[in-house]
Amino acid sequence: MVGVRCAPRLKAMSTRKLILWSLVCGVLILVAGSIKLRQSVDSTSIDDKVLAVGQSTTVGGMSVAVESLMVTNDNTLVTVTIGGLEGESATAGWKMLAGGEASEPVAGTGDQPWCTTTTVEPVSCVVAFPVSSGTPAVFYYRDGDNGQWAIEE
Repeated sequence: MVGVRCAPRLKAMSTRKLILWSLVCGVLILVAGSIKLRQSVDSTSIDDKVLAVGQSTTVGGMSVAVESLMVTNDNTLVTVTIGGLEGESATAGWKMLAGGEASEPVAGTGDQPWCTTTTVEPVSCVVAFPVSSGTPAVFYYRDGDNGQWAIEE
């Protein structure tokens, strides 16, 4: 009878070795995670800081600033200074976060100097948002860049 040859016997790892290897892998994962966390903290640029009302910054070629915020029965009115490029929409890119909800500009009513189009020279105008509750933050986004203002009540 021809003998059937089985595969060579594999050497089984002991439970202790498996536990040791799992601990080594766990430590490596913790080290890699710590390094990644440190990199993401270090990559925060100074431009990502929150600005105070009245401070201006340059966002995507536009010089912008939030000058004041006033809540009426109909709207939340944000007075801004914006300029730098001719003929762009002056309301595009503005957002307000308040009460856990982000809102886009809306058409305002009344005799405010509403923002329409931009000019090269910065001008002061008003952007209207829906009435909201909570402490608002105002954002301006353009060309992958942004500015953020915290409104203190």
